[in-house]
Amino acid sequence: MIRKTRGGAKSAQDKKVATAPDLPEVSVSDDGDVRYLHLGTPWVQGSMRIRDPFDIDLEYVQRMMGWLLFADPAEVPRMHAMQLGLGAGAITKFCHKKLRMKTTAIELNPQVLAVCRSWFKLPPDSSALQVVLADAAVEIQKPEWHGTVDALAVDLYDHEAAAPVLDSAEFYADCRNLLTEDGIMTVNLFGRSSSFDRSLDQMAQAFGEDALWAFRPTREGNTVVLAQRTPRVLQGAELDVACDQVQARWDLNTTRWAKVFVPARDAEAGSTLAKVKARIEKINRGQTD
Repeated sequence: MIRKTRGGAKSAQDKKVATAPDLPEVSVSDDGDVRYLHLGTPWVQGSMRIRDPFDIDLEYVQRMMGWLLFADPAEVPRMHAMQLGLGAGAITKFCHKKLRMKTTAIELNPQVLAVCRSWFKLPPDSSALQVVLADAAVEIQKPEWHGTVDALAVDLYDHEAAAPVLDSAEFYADCRNLLTEDGIMTVNLFGRSSSFDRSLDQMAQAFGEDALWAFRPTREGNTVVLAQRTPRVLQGAELDVACDQVQARWDLNTTRWAKVFVPARDAEAGSTLAKVKARIEKINRGQTD
């Protein structure tokens, strides 16, 4: 999610959807060719370019597809992608439509699903696409999911976007159990909160420090972290080639990825992660560069 003040929209049209009393109000706003999903606040929980509904609009959401750097393109359509938190359905639609993967999303709020189907072009369930209405923390403990997921995307924030809803070592261990041997989890850590260090520590307990990679934060303050079930190294010329391949094959903007994507296990990466943390602190103080 990112911050979007509604007053900045030139031609926004808000659409509100009734929801259960204990869940936030779901609303939609349009700003030119971009449609945004909100949960009762101006915080953006997802977006879609109306003319290109199956592309990924937000930069950090594109980075959530960073697992593709490690994937054999020919094998991607045979893989299984899972998202914890549907948002506006961007990752779910991209995996289903563009990557041709078996795709599962787990979403707590039934009105989010209804809005995605009505306003964000989310296709109906099929043999290749399933949206499960459930509490992600409970659902992923079911044995039938264990060892079945190749690409797990975790973007679980409440309507205030203060910190991840699920962010414990136990939760990340459950996520690890979902993954195949070569499976990768991507997590959005939002810079508004100072929980980055804690979140990284919790993931390290579940995956090990040598399995963690990170992008530098976007200008909006979103930092995407990758956690591998089986640690693999991708650096230098090999990383450059992988970035070019992902951009050419799937039209994701990976131009800067090689400069801002580092493994968290070695000293060089550690110093880079220190810069990541420093940048997040600057964002929290309202500073940008």
